[in-house]
Amino acid sequence: MVDPFSSRPSPKLIFGNGVIKELPGEIVQLGVKSLLLVTDPGLVKAGHVEKTCALLKEAGIGVHVYENVSENPTESDAEDCCNFAKTKSFDGFVALGGGSSIDTAKACNFLLTNGGRMSDYHGYGKAKNPLLPFMAIPTTAGTGSECQSYALVSRDGSHEKMACGDPKALARLAILDPEITNTQPRPIAVQTGIDALAHALESAVSSKRTELSSMYSEAAFRHILRAIDDIVDCNPQGDDRGHMLLGAALSGLAIENSMLGAAHASANPLTARYGVIHGRAVAKMLPHVMRFNEGVEGAARIYERYSAILKEFGISSMSLIDWVTHLTGRMQEIDITADDSEIRELASEAKAQWTGDFNPRPVEESDYVELYRAAFALPKPA
Repeated sequence: MVDPFSSRPSPKLIFGNGVIKELPGEIVQLGVKSLLLVTDPGLVKAGHVEKTCALLKEAGIGVHVYENVSENPTESDAEDCCNFAKTKSFDGFVALGGGSSIDTAKACNFLLTNGGRMSDYHGYGKAKNPLLPFMAIPTTAGTGSECQSYALVSRDGSHEKMACGDPKALARLAILDPEITNTQPRPIAVQTGIDALAHALESAVSSKRTELSSMYSEAAFRHILRAIDDIVDCNPQGDDRGHMLLGAALSGLAIENSMLGAAHASANPLTARYGVIHGRAVAKMLPHVMRFNEGVEGAARIYERYSAILKEFGISSMSLIDWVTHLTGRMQEIDITADDSEIRELASEAKAQWTGDFNPRPVEESDYVELYRAAFALPKPA
């Protein structure tokens, strides 16, 4: 029997090399006359912003550029973007960049149209007023934020991540152009690629998974599997960038319909406390959380199915968990020394993360302690 479920809408996806050229026509169809383009300094330097603005202006679409996006945006970052937006006249948003640019644009949309602070929207469905039309052009293959109705924004001070979601925040359009990701620095491609893989694997076993989300998770895994070895080796070949970009978007759709788990819940405190890049933090925790989840029949069964997919791709010598352990072990080690008291503080912070609530195996604070000890190879105190 198939369990009942309800699905969330997805943005219109346009995928393929060079499809950014279709952006102006899509914007005109939405009735948008002028845009706020939200991006980061690196993309300005790479020339992507200039090219995109020229494309829009040639079609008679006005564009203002906010280029001060910071990695892992905070409440203050969202307010800075909103303060800039208030000085301009426009009727739509487009985010050009990675997850931070996309989240900043979504957050600004909340504040500009509904007022208040981002903490007012922590949770889901708290925006009273309509939001402006929003479009996303991801330049990294990682977060899948272009397919999600949540803005991830960190609290000022504690840097605890808040998921601020609303169906009105979903992008109307996501342009998935692999050619744009060619300028992504290869080490960043590794980190975002592992994040996309973790999204596929965590959403696949989420306690909230559905028939539909499971289809997205598996499709994402298959695309990522075609490319991830080359990406981790910093040697992308042929269609690798396209497979990763599409895999990340499909993972985003899976998350939108199922959520994540304890690997992200335990990774976020490493980023907040030590400044560890998100993808590296996820890579550190993912194998240990998967071994923890293997104790639940449903998750173990799904891991077995994904192990069979590995065999389809010629990887027959390892189980899924062993393969993930080997893959993440090829990344640069995180240089953190944590004592037992810090481990307990991390565990408390991980337990407070919302994503852990959807882990297939319930995770207590004491479990997070053991997960961190395993990740950092710390013995139990005498």
